[in-house]
Amino acid sequence: MATTRGSMTLAGGFGQHSNAGIAGHAQYFDFTRMEPDVVSNTGSRTWLVRAKNIVLVLTELKAGDHLTRTGDVDEYMLVLTGTHTLGVRAGDRTVAVTGRSIVMIPPGDSEITANCDGRIIRLFPLSAADLTGCCRNSDYYVGGAPHVAKSEPWPAPEDAAKLRVYTGLDDIPASPSRMGRIYRNRHAMVNFLYPRLGPRDPSALSPHHHDDFEQLSYADSGEYVHHIRAPWTKDRRDWRPDEHVHIGSPSLVIIPPPAIHTSEATGSGTNQLLDIFAGPRSDFSAKDGWVLNADDYPTAEPEDSR
Repeated sequence: MATTRGSMTLAGGFGQHSNAGIAGHAQYFDFTRMEPDVVSNTGSRTWLVRAKNIVLVLTELKAGDHLTRTGDVDEYMLVLTGTHTLGVRAGDRTVAVTGRSIVMIPPGDSEITANCDGRIIRLFPLSAADLTGCCRNSDYYVGGAPHVAKSEPWPAPEDAAKLRVYTGLDDIPASPSRMGRIYRNRHAMVNFLYPRLGPRDPSALSPHHHDDFEQLSYADSGEYVHHIRAPWTKDRRDWRPDEHVHIGSPSLVIIPPPAIHTSEATGSGTNQLLDIFAGPRSDFSAKDGWVLNADDYPTAEPEDSR
């Protein structure tokens, strides 16, 4: 059954006077303060949010519940953010997945079964048309979000679409030669950053910007302050105040290009962030050893990449 939904937050007055040459609104979603979009008979709670090129579905699963998809024309990505166990069926193959893992689920029919309570994220391409119109922020993209480039699917794997399971993320040691734990499929890229215990050093932040793609920063645990600065144009009416938005977890911020941004962990315990991009980032993919499943997914040709 559907529930009454809360609304997203657009902080700092972004977009009061705007054009295609400057950043759009930053969108903040504190799921602890939002009623879910769907509550199952078992009590699982689901929130649906979209970006320009992807749909993010967050579900707090209850043991014994089933999430079924029928006739998907594209693969989607499943992310387990905790230590729980799921059963995943795609076609005639069923696997058990335990702990922090990433699963690529092929086109067709699929089912996820919760063996215990736990939280998952699913990332769907826009071909999942039954989901795009249900997202609480669909109105944001009615005008096409011209400041964000439209992504095209990356090449299909040489061995065709199939159920691909990447487990043991906790066992992957950090390395100074790469950033986080990065996985991609044809439509999206996830950087499962290493958890940070305690606050981030305020003298070691990393402000940066992206020319034409959104960054979805999902906080699974802890607390963060998202610092966002819109670039100045020659038209002063387009200038906007900086944003310094404190938010708990689970939460999501969608950062528009070309806003300058950095996320500062502030929680005293474990702070866990995942960065999500759609489509996959060509710059990360070009770095040797950064994408941990690069052998499974061909890289887009330069003229087709973002």
